[in-house]
Amino acid sequence: MTEKTKINLSAKELELVCNKEWILTKQVIIEKVYELFGNLAAIMQQYLLQKADTLPAQVVAIGPKISKGENYNGLPYVMLDYPRYFTKDTTLAIRTFFWWGNFFSINLQLSGEQLQRAAYSLKRNFIFLQQHNYSICIHPEPWHHHFEEDNYIPLKNLTTTAFLDLLTNVPFIKIAKQINLQQWDAAGQFLECHFKEMVILLEVSFPDDERGL
Repeated sequence: MTEKTKINLSAKELELVCNKEWILTKQVIIEKVYELFGNLAAIMQQYLLQKADTLPAQVVAIGPKISKGENYNGLPYVMLDYPRYFTKDTTLAIRTFFWWGNFFSINLQLSGEQLQRAAYSLKRNFIFLQQHNYSICIHPEPWHHHFEEDNYIPLKNLTTTAFLDLLTNVPFIKIAKQINLQQWDAAGQFLECHFKEMVILLEVSFPDDERGL
């Protein structure tokens, strides 16, 4: 092989390629995320079944799905979708996301008829969402999970008028929260709590019902 085509490793790269323990540890961690999400999915499903009379039957009928990948912005991820109702015209989904080196997050995604159905409850609970540090997606596409300023902005930075404008004029809504990986021990409770909050946002609301979250 000529010098021109020779591929060299840096000292750090050589250290890693010779160390099998780190990749085995990575596999163990991913398995533990799967276990965490599996336990969470069971809790979510039980809770959602209790809400079956207030949520669309076609949404409740679809079970949880856990999947993983190696390359979301170059890093491994695991995601749990439940509920996961996606059609050409409407979406109702809650996605729980683990992103290696970054965070756990949970987001509620709505579009079409399901967004219209939840709009009143979202409006009614705007102050609650602000006070509890939810963020809202401003990206034109819904399939990004990072919390950079071109994707999510804190709801506390929006006025009521701006929020209502988004509900009325955008093709989808995503609201989300994140917890950093240093808080691993608290992540399960965090995700369960905010899943339940998001489900409450989806319940049928009437104009004279002022209870809110």
